[in-house]
Amino acid sequence: MPTLSVTAKEAVSQSADALVIGVGTNKAGAVLAGAPAFPAPVRTALTQAVKAVGATGAKGTLHRIPPVAGVSAKSVVLVGLGAPAEIDHETLRRAAGAATRELAGLAKVVFGLPTTTGEDVTAVAEGALFGAYTYNRYRTGDSVKTPVGTIVVSAPAAANTAARAGIRRAKVLADAVHGTRDLINAAPIDLFPAQFADDAQRVVKDLPVTVTVLDEKKLLKGGYGGLIGVGQGSSRPPRLVKLEYKPTGATTHVALVGKGITFDSGGISIKPAASMDDMKSDMSGAAAVLHAVAAIAELRLPVHVTGWLALAENMPSGTAQRPSDVITIRGGRTVEVLNTDAEGRLVLADAIVAAGETNPDVIVDIATLTGAQLVALGSRTSAIMSNDDDLRNLVHTVSGEAGEAFWPMPLPQELRPSMDSRVADIANIGERFGGMMVAGLFLKEFVPSTDDGAQTPWAHLDIAGPAYNTGSAYGYTPAGGTGHGVRTMVALCESLATTPLH
Repeated sequence: MPTLSVTAKEAVSQSADALVIGVGTNKAGAVLAGAPAFPAPVRTALTQAVKAVGATGAKGTLHRIPPVAGVSAKSVVLVGLGAPAEIDHETLRRAAGAATRELAGLAKVVFGLPTTTGEDVTAVAEGALFGAYTYNRYRTGDSVKTPVGTIVVSAPAAANTAARAGIRRAKVLADAVHGTRDLINAAPIDLFPAQFADDAQRVVKDLPVTVTVLDEKKLLKGGYGGLIGVGQGSSRPPRLVKLEYKPTGATTHVALVGKGITFDSGGISIKPAASMDDMKSDMSGAAAVLHAVAAIAELRLPVHVTGWLALAENMPSGTAQRPSDVITIRGGRTVEVLNTDAEGRLVLADAIVAAGETNPDVIVDIATLTGAQLVALGSRTSAIMSNDDDLRNLVHTVSGEAGEAFWPMPLPQELRPSMDSRVADIANIGERFGGMMVAGLFLKEFVPSTDDGAQTPWAHLDIAGPAYNTGSAYGYTPAGGTGHGVRTMVALCESLATTPLH
């Protein structure tokens, strides 16, 4: 993780390998963003440089040029911010992240992006840290890449002071996002359920978080038929990990449930070979829950949080579950397994039931659950489904503030009969069209009821596309594991810590 600091010192006067400044766009063309912060001679020289390199100021553009007179850094990076009216916190995050991502290997980068508030400074810091990520576990020799070593954000004194708490939060969030990415990018030969459980204990060992691990024997004894059924085809058995952070005085309990299929071959209903290598990312939900809980504990948020990691490897073998098998989920409900590649909902069902047994006020599950999510919302927007309008709206609001794209989706009850089974309580697949919502309706069946007969407020987050970037890097988002969902879960718990849902 790079070192991060904030200073009121002028950006142009600081020695560094690169100075990052913003370029906006208006009717007259490209313009320096935040130009009043620069001395007049430097402002003039930079304006000339912007014109000379043909910078447009469009979002996502980046130009690296030699220094101009009055700039102490060895180079200047012009990063596009778009129209001034459109420069929000996420614009600043992405611009800063694009810069640190492209400047990997440099020792020190100074940011002179336009910041007038503490929130602006925090956004720049977050984006810069999120973009300063490389995954080197399997690289050797000259192929090893290093992220930017030191990040300095230059801001007015008032904004600098207001940003101090946000800067600490930015560091914690970045550590959580990077840790999530590391788990997602790990090869499945190295990350299997038992190893994931060990990693979970390592991540929280210095935090006020207790860890309970159920191995295959305890899962079988406890009636966790979803985890046992999905994991029985692998030589590496399943695990259920419970993480608990319970600070004194906390009055709201949030349960976070993550799908952790460490590799998804599809089982007997095997997937096509094309892109199966991406299925190492099918544990992204569990990775996000683990590091969200760690971040919440690190920030000492006044909220009781339990994290549930439903871990299994879905493999075809002589011991694998078969299409038409009937399994019994924790709590007694039976499921006819019509397709073994619809496995994530089976392990989540077990974990949601287990989470419900601890009487949380809110349950949120997060999973790379369906290819239908990509069909519906594309590769950069995740879905929110919920049995509670207030919770769905709250998740949507905090996700936007955190800079993660989520969109509310319905749970149409007319799709539920498509999962009626001829032999069991429910089948694990139903109507093909609307498959993302069918999966949500399946999970809803296992959400517990409260004492008054209503279901516990629950939200399901389908992150199938955004969790793993199969395309080119952009903004602060690298290729591969993205860490999507961590910031939303932390922001949700921050909100619920101070303002209960109902």
